[in-house]
Amino acid sequence: MTARLERLIGPRVAPNLFAERRLEFLLPTLALGLAGLLLVASIFLPYWKMTLLAPQYPDGLRVQAYLDHLTGDVREIDGLNHYIGMRPLGEAAELERSMSIVAVAVVALLAAAAIFIHNKYAGLLALPALTFPMMFLGDLYFWLRHFGTHLDPHAPLSAAIKPFVPPVLGRGTVGQFATVALPDVGLWLAIAAALLVLAALALHRRAYKPLVEAQER
Repeated sequence: MTARLERLIGPRVAPNLFAERRLEFLLPTLALGLAGLLLVASIFLPYWKMTLLAPQYPDGLRVQAYLDHLTGDVREIDGLNHYIGMRPLGEAAELERSMSIVAVAVVALLAAAAIFIHNKYAGLLALPALTFPMMFLGDLYFWLRHFGTHLDPHAPLSAAIKPFVPPVLGRGTVGQFATVALPDVGLWLAIAAALLVLAALALHRRAYKPLVEAQER
């Protein structure tokens, strides 16, 4: 291995040193690998769920948001939203949904790739996995705010409903309607992956920083 490549990907661990400190080197590897697996698993699960409570629907209407599609009472909720001038839910985040599966797979691969980097650049590779849950919620907030503050002024109930921002998480009310929004299984897995990455980076630093410092000397 050339000196330039070793400086890029970090020092390699000598077999005798690995045998001596096996657990110390294995822990960040296992944490990053598990984080990648959790992100891949989250692709197939819903990330967010919302229940709409309305007088004409005493049991509530429910929608679940996967990374690339919506399920549940989408048509009924769109019908109610039409009266207050809100666009159909399916029109939100069309670009994001079209790219989401590939994007999360790449984020998972980057987290796994950080296993093989033994210096500060491992943090750069793992950063997308660390920030992904907040990015998802931030994008969701953007679209909910956009839809709630850009109501059709010609809708039947436009005069009765002022622009509003539906809550990303928690309970909100709009006129006689109430919504309850919660994270779903996929988002919890992504959050767990982010926490694993955070722990992995701390373990990674403890294991490899002495080797990097020795390499620099």
